[in-house]
Amino acid sequence: MTASRSPAAGTLLALASALAFSSLAVWGKLAQQLHLPTYTLLPWRFALVALVLFGSGAARGPFTRRDRWVMVANGGLYTLATTCYFLALARISAGATGLLLYLAPAFVVLYVWLLGRRPHGAQLVAVALTAIGLGLVVGLPGAGDRDVLGLGFGVLTGALYGAYLLFSERYLHYPPLAATAWLTFSSAIGFGVMGALTGTLGVPAGAAAWGVVAATALFPTLLAVPLLFMAIRRIGAARTSVLATTEPLWTVLLAFLVLDEPLRASTLAGGALILAGALLAQRAPPGEQKSEVEITPPAGL
Repeated sequence: MTASRSPAAGTLLALASALAFSSLAVWGKLAQQLHLPTYTLLPWRFALVALVLFGSGAARGPFTRRDRWVMVANGGLYTLATTCYFLALARISAGATGLLLYLAPAFVVLYVWLLGRRPHGAQLVAVALTAIGLGLVVGLPGAGDRDVLGLGFGVLTGALYGAYLLFSERYLHYPPLAATAWLTFSSAIGFGVMGALTGTLGVPAGAAAWGVVAATALFPTLLAVPLLFMAIRRIGAARTSVLATTEPLWTVLLAFLVLDEPLRASTLAGGALILAGALLAQRAPPGEQKSEVEITPPAGL
């Protein structure tokens, strides 16, 4: 895709997209304060997005039945990753949860290695950086980050999201909004089933609860995704993905401003190393063509 001649606009759009994605952790914490169950919030979040996208015709396309099943299956993987994200969010701070999500690029490197493709030196250094960053986040926890299970769910979120990114390479040729429509459709069903099994599926009660549901549907989903595509059109995928790595820093800042979560030096230092690893994992060694699997930082849950 050829980049447009408006790099400044593309940069602003990419940063706005990262900011919109990062708001999910804050909305999740506000949902907890309103006693809005996760498996009430998430089915409605994805159902509203799917309704808008299917209603607008975005899901239409020359898809085979197999194409649809591939997109629905990937939605199931996304559902598992999002579940772990919210389980982590319930036990540790929003900032630490957002930072641990950025272990995903390192897990992609590991999966590619296990599939028989040896990673190059830059990717191995990236894994080391993210491991050290994780050690800083976990090894020097604050008052809100002492829960081992919560930290484990945070790491598992990165592992599952890395698998989701790798699997997503299967349908890069699908229209992005169509893939998003089928993904949200699958996620709405998956979270609805989980809510029914746990007895927590219900209808949000009150304007505040519906406001949080609408915000999670709007900002980290309907708003963030189109902004991301608009940025790619203007400055290309590579530069956009680099700017997307500011997302956890926005999460920490929003958590500080909205939720009064402290800005700990160890969290910031660990987060910087995790982000450095995410960036380094994208680099191909000199003289080699780009890998068949692009190690792309996650763009929100």
